[in-house]
Amino acid sequence: MKILAINPGSTSTKIAVFEDETPLLVRNIRHTVDELAAFPQVTDQFDFRKSLVLTELEKEGIPFQFDAIIGRGGLVKPIPGGVYEVNEAMRLDTLHAMRTHACNLGCLIAAELASMLPGCRAFIADPGVVDEMDEIPHITGSPLMPRITIWHALNQRAIARRYAREHDTRYENLNLVICHLGGGISIGAHDHGRAIDVNNALDGEGPFSPERAGTLPAGQLIDLCYSGRFTKDELKKRISGRAGLTAHLGTTDIPAIVASIENGDKKAELILNAMIYQVAKSIGAAAVALYGKVDAILLTGGIAHSDYVVSRLKERISFLAPVYVYPGEDELEALAQNALGALRGELPIAEYK
Repeated sequence: MKILAINPGSTSTKIAVFEDETPLLVRNIRHTVDELAAFPQVTDQFDFRKSLVLTELEKEGIPFQFDAIIGRGGLVKPIPGGVYEVNEAMRLDTLHAMRTHACNLGCLIAAELASMLPGCRAFIADPGVVDEMDEIPHITGSPLMPRITIWHALNQRAIARRYAREHDTRYENLNLVICHLGGGISIGAHDHGRAIDVNNALDGEGPFSPERAGTLPAGQLIDLCYSGRFTKDELKKRISGRAGLTAHLGTTDIPAIVASIENGDKKAELILNAMIYQVAKSIGAAAVALYGKVDAILLTGGIAHSDYVVSRLKERISFLAPVYVYPGEDELEALAQNALGALRGELPIAEYK
């Protein structure tokens, strides 16, 4: 089986070609600010990014022949986890999605490219809007604002399955707390293969992160909204984009921040330790969602490469359960594995409605 995986991000389009489990090509096509500035809306980048994918395949001499093309899922309506075949309902919901992000292009490009090949199928898997929570976790103190989930579902599930394989068991047999440490930070309580509680890591819940504000004091936020100092769009960016570490320290570069700390920067030390503290508290809360019955805590994402962050997190959370670290993320491999499992009949293919 030949699989093409496509993962559009804010400043790059990552692609990979797999033959069964073997990667034949992995590429990270970076986009400059000037290139993307030419497109008023993210969806306007569709032809630009699609052409880059085709050009890269041609440049590497890879024939445009695939059994499946799988894209990163977009910010559509909440759905259970799993593999979904791209259909017209998904395409329409993606084109009119309330939240704008480059990931919305994943299913659109996959569907377009698959339509050019006879017998080729287009999929997405475990998009960021996966919601498997029961009623109670959705409820807040205001019926106007129920909790929603936007998280790193694809990578969290891939890491969970990897941990399960390494321990000769199945994801569906485990209770796990998984923390993805990236530009946004998501923390999920996984109960025997279902994410029963997870934060909105995009625009307003959980610990602050390199780019996100996390949970904020509601009263102060309302006052700021009516202060006249910012437009609505500017305030949105103060929650997601120009928030977290970048708002406090002017950078999201963890190694650079750690280097500043080692050179005596007390402010950098205070802010980074505050983020670590908030992450640890959220991991503790996820353990409560599992009644304290946690087989393991898994740390993943780019920041998991940082010994400074990981060591201090472990000091606070190791009493809960054994901690395992899986630095970085391999969402392309996760996408390809999901497509392969679907084609082989090992994973069910869900219908988006």
